[in-house]
Parts: sequence; structure tokens; C-alpha cells
Amino acid sequence: MTLSPKSTTSTPLSYATDSADPDARAHLLRNLMLFGRLLRALGLDVNPGRMIDLAQALALIDLRYKVDFQSAARALLVHDKQDIPLFDQAFDMFWRKPVDKWEAVDLPALRMLRRRTKPQVVAPPLTEPPLDENEGNTPSDPNQPPLLEVVQTYSDREVLRRKDFSEMTADEMGSVKQLMQEFVWNLGTRRIRRHRSGKDQIIDMRRTLRHNLKHGGEILQFARKTPKYKPRPLVIIADISGSMERYSRLLMQFVYSVSSALEQPVESFVFSTQLTRITRELDNKDIDAALKEVAHTVVDWSGGTRIGDSLKTFNFQWGRRVLGRGAVVLLISDGWDRGDPALLSVEMKRLHLNCHRLIWLNPLLGAPDYEPLTRGMQAALPQVDDFLPVHNLASLEALARVLETIK
Repeated sequence: MTLSPKSTTSTPLSYATDSADPDARAHLLRNLMLFGRLLRALGLDVNPGRMIDLAQALALIDLRYKVDFQSAARALLVHDKQDIPLFDQAFDMFWRKPVDKWEAVDLPALRMLRRRTKPQVVAPPLTEPPLDENEGNTPSDPNQPPLLEVVQTYSDREVLRRKDFSEMTADEMGSVKQLMQEFVWNLGTRRIRRHRSGKDQIIDMRRTLRHNLKHGGEILQFARKTPKYKPRPLVIIADISGSMERYSRLLMQFVYSVSSALEQPVESFVFSTQLTRITRELDNKDIDAALKEVAHTVVDWSGGTRIGDSLKTFNFQWGRRVLGRGAVVLLISDGWDRGDPALLSVEMKRLHLNCHRLIWLNPLLGAPDYEPLTRGMQAALPQVDDFLPVHNLASLEALARVLETIK
């Protein structure tokens, strides 16, 4: 890759900040975008949202000090500690003093810094049984099958179960999607008013009279009945705002897997600044086509977060339609709400009263030092029945066990 002097160097940061010349600021912003393109070419997970955050952070940084700018860029653009050396080398190469000639940058050599080394698994050797000291060095019976030496080996699947969704590479995400499709989801059942014939102690008077009238009119035998049970409806309301961007892709895969695995209908909604129903878009046997249709339908993907306003829309427009028959609600969000906390508290209380069980799934809860201190979580938690993490496969397995126990 060959870069020109204008693209490999930037306007002095102090000049671009202190000067009122719009051309200087535009030149700095252009170089900032080129730097993001360079990081993406090197394999770092840099998207437009993170570049916008960095551009907004420039107003809070004294750009006369290069180390402050580098620290801010590293904090916003690097999300894997193994990528820090690569980022520092790319930063020093890009944001250096102007040069008068073109210079070629060897991108393949830089990408080698990011290559992950996977543990190598060596096949255990086939060994013969140990010789008996009392019998000397007599070899074992050649007709006896060799014994396989048992050794501990590396389990890629176990590592994926415990790894946070936000830290996964593209290849690992593909593996996780395959594992999600193997999950077995069972939701608790509810007792309905109807009965069926059975051997319980409940007497079915209607069947008793109908049966015995056919046999002379005298009650000779009592018919028994037992209650009928049906699975509870499930409603999923997922946050797809900018703060959930690291988890939204795999969580959409999770929503699709649950919707396709359960026999009863599953109502699915997503929200950022507004609520969108995606039940019809997910009703597709091809998962890629379903998720692509969802992306076309949702207009506020990775936007702001207004949980209270979105829940108000759900309660008034969809609550009566989908919350009947003792529905279970899964609300997936990190709780970073920009709306009115009082409105969120009121709508959470209304939602809790209308459903059988309200489960809040927070991907940040998987961190050992996490505390629900945001205004949104403080307003919502009093109305939550279960507060569970949803940051890796192990947390989804725990959620499946919880759903099975709901009565």
C-alpha cells in the first residue's frame, strides 16, 4: 500500500485546533478518517460509530500534546489488548511529521502482528502396556490391541462458551452462530381453564352424566378429568442502540434461534429511539435472509437510547395483543437510557403488571465489577423479576434453564 505525503501526515494538531481556518479543521478530519481506514485494513474492528466518537472527543482533548490524542484514540478504537502494539505502530507511522516524498507501507507485514496463534493439539501416541519388572523385558502380546494414552487436550468449544461476545473475532462469531442453532429452548407451561380426560380426583360431571344415561340412567361410574397445560407466550424486546453495538449482531442471532426453536409464537421487537416489530421479518427459514430483512426494516439502528418512550409505545400499541395468556417478557438492554427516568419507571411498572414474568438481560452484568448505577437501571430494577447476564454462550445456557422452570 502506497500513501501520499498528504495522507500519511496530518496538519499539526495545535494549528488545526487553535486556528479558525475551516480548511485546517477539514484537513484534520480527513486525515482522521484515513487513519480509520488504515486501521480497518490492518484488521482492527473500527466502524463509523467509533470514528464519530473519536471526532467528538477532539473537543475535550488538548491536541498540542500528541500523547493525549494517542491515548484517547487508543481507548476508543482498540477493544482487544493484543491489538495495542499494532495500533501504536500504525499511529506513529501515520501521525508523524510531514515528508516530501511518497513512501510504501507494507500492510501484510503489519497484519502479521495481529495474527493469533492457536494452541496446537498433538495426537496422543499409541503406547503398549508397561512391562512387568518381575517378568523382565518380555514384550507384550502382539495380538493385544494397543492402549491409547489419555491426555488433556484443548477445547475450542469450551473457550467460546466463556468468551464475551464483544471480544470475538469474525470467525469466532460464525462458530457461535452454529452453536446457538444447537440450543434447545423450552418455556414453562401455564394451566388453562379447559380439562382433558385423566385419572385425577376431579370428577367430570358432564361426561359422567352423558356416559351413564346411555346405560340405564343410573350413575354407575364417575368420569375423571385433569387440567390442560399450554406453553406460555414469549415476548422479546431488544435494545439495538449505539451502546449495544458490540452485542447486537449476536443477540439478533439469539432472538432468531429462540423464535425458530419454540413451538408457540414469539413476538419480537427492537428499539433504539423508537420501537419496531420484527416478528414477521424473522419468520424465515433462512437466517441470513431474515436478518437482512430486519436490517432493512429498522431505521434507527445504532442510534440513541430511549427505553421509556419505546416501552410506552409497546404498552399502548402492542401490550393487549401480545401480553395475554401469561406471557413472559425478555427485555435485553444495557440500561444506558437518554430519556426520562420517571417515564421509564412508570412504563416498567405497567409492563410488569401486564406480563407473567419480566426478565431483564444485561450484557454488562457479566463483568465482575459491574454495578447497575445508571439512571435507567435504577428506575427499572424495582420492576424486574430476574436480572441476568447475556454476554456469552454460558449465560444463554443459564437463561434456558431459568425459562424451563417458569410455571
